[in-house]
Amino acid sequence: MKKNTILYVLLIFLIIVNGFFLFNYLKGGNDNKRIEPKRNRDFIVKELNFDATQLEQFNVKSEEHHETMKRLSDEIKDLKDNLFPNLFDETINESVIDSLMSLICVKEKEQEKEIFYHFRAIQEIANDKQKEKFKTILMDALRQNDHGKRPPPPNGKDDHRRPPRRD
Repeated sequence: MKKNTILYVLLIFLIIVNGFFLFNYLKGGNDNKRIEPKRNRDFIVKELNFDATQLEQFNVKSEEHHETMKRLSDEIKDLKDNLFPNLFDETINESVIDSLMSLICVKEKEQEKEIFYHFRAIQEIANDKQKEKFKTILMDALRQNDHGKRPPPPNGKDDHRRPPRRD
């Protein structure tokens, strides 16, 4: 009876994990990931009203940022692909798990740093008026919660559009 209980728990666990991965696979199967960066770029360009020189600089920076983010995402995925097969080993080697987790954290830290410096590069391209608009847009995006709702801006102004939501 004890062996059957363990098998049932393991079977339920595997069904849940497979359901989770299947859901994420089907949800991510459309081309939204390819469209999203372009939509975000278009939003920033439109809202900040970049001139031709700024637009050229922005496109170069944006393309570099996109390539770096893709590389880092691929590296994180590879590390996770190495991590999760350990879940099914009879014995778990804590040092291997800790090492892989540390490497994942380093790559995720690099991603966050890349995002920060990308926003910084956008700010450096912008003129003073655009910098204020960009600051407002960025702070507004950071204040959004999971439901897409946001508290009112601190200065009471609400004369800009929000960044596009990811659905």
